[in-house]
This record gives sequence, C-alpha cells and structure tokens, in this order.
Amino acid sequence: MSGSSIQPSVIQPELIEPLAASVRAHAVLRAERVHVASQARWYAVYTCANHERRVASQLLEREVEHFLPLYNSVRRWKDRRVNLELPLFPGYLFVRLALGDRLRVLQIPGVVRFVGFNSLPATLPDREMEILQAGLSQRLGVRPHPFLTVGRRVRIRSGPFLGLEGVLLRRKSNLRVVLSISLIQRSISVEVDGADLEGVLQV
Repeated sequence: MSGSSIQPSVIQPELIEPLAASVRAHAVLRAERVHVASQARWYAVYTCANHERRVASQLLEREVEHFLPLYNSVRRWKDRRVNLELPLFPGYLFVRLALGDRLRVLQIPGVVRFVGFNSLPATLPDREMEILQAGLSQRLGVRPHPFLTVGRRVRIRSGPFLGLEGVLLRRKSNLRVVLSISLIQRSISVEVDGADLEGVLQV
C-alpha cells in the first residue's frame, strides 16, 4: 500500500458566490423571523365555549394586552327583564403581544389556539383594531350579525368607526353597516347616519 496523502477538496471558484448568496439569504430570513417574533401585533384567540371572560381575567393577571368586545343584551327571565353583557364575538377575543410570547396565552385554561393558517397565527391590522376598540367603547347600538361580506359596500367617513368598510343594511328608515372580521368569520352591525357613509368602488 503506497503512502499517499489525502488532498483536501477544493470548492470551485464559480460556486463560491452562489453559496455565499445562499448563506446571506438564510441569514436575512432568520433575522426577519426573529424580528417578527419580537414585534407586538394583534392576534385572534379561540377559546372554549363560555370561557371568554375567564381567559380575559387570566390575561389581565399575566399583564397581556387584550380586547374582549362586549355588548348589552336584554333578556326576559321569568317575570322580569335582565340586562346582560355578552361577548360580541362568541368564542373569540384578541391579544396584542410578540409572537415569541404566545405560550403566555396558550398555557391559560380555556384557550384552544391562536387563529391562523398552516399552524401559524395570523396578524390583524393594528389600525382596524384601534378603530374597532374606540368605536365599541361608545356602545352605539352595536350587536352581533351573521357573517356577511356580500352586498353594497360602503366606507364610514366620520364618527367612531371612521375608516372601516362594510356592507350597508337598510331597514325602513334605519341604516346599519355590517362590519366583518374575515379571519374569524364573524360580523357585527352598527347604527349609522347616511351622511356618514360613502360608496366603495368594487373591482
């Protein structure tokens, strides 16, 4: 057996730049993922039935920013009427946190999952959530409505829901706009004045 030394493999010069580009691309992708995971965004959380308030209470204790929309409902019980505050989106509430902190929510009893696609939580637009919070805080005849996306689309151009788009409902002299959150397939209707609306060009 002849004593021959093993020569180290040599990367061809023409392969160096593609390899370097691939390494840079992976580094950028990793950096983007870290950035996304560290940024606080709004997410929808699906809960067990009738656990919305309990989950909200736990989120408050854990100092997690959250939003549980409620509405007033008058129910008749035996010989009297009872005024109740009920979840506007049954089975759902919203949290704002960095995605990397989602275990703080998932560990709460009553939380089923974050709403998303392909096992990844989907974000909700910050601006829309801000408008929704501000508008719902005024309790202006808001109530749940069956999920609706088809119809005459309008934009609210003044008032607490300024900037949101929805479907116009006209019942006698009463005007309402149905606002939908497609991510959770839920809608609400709000009272509006016709002067506060403008049509939306549909493509």
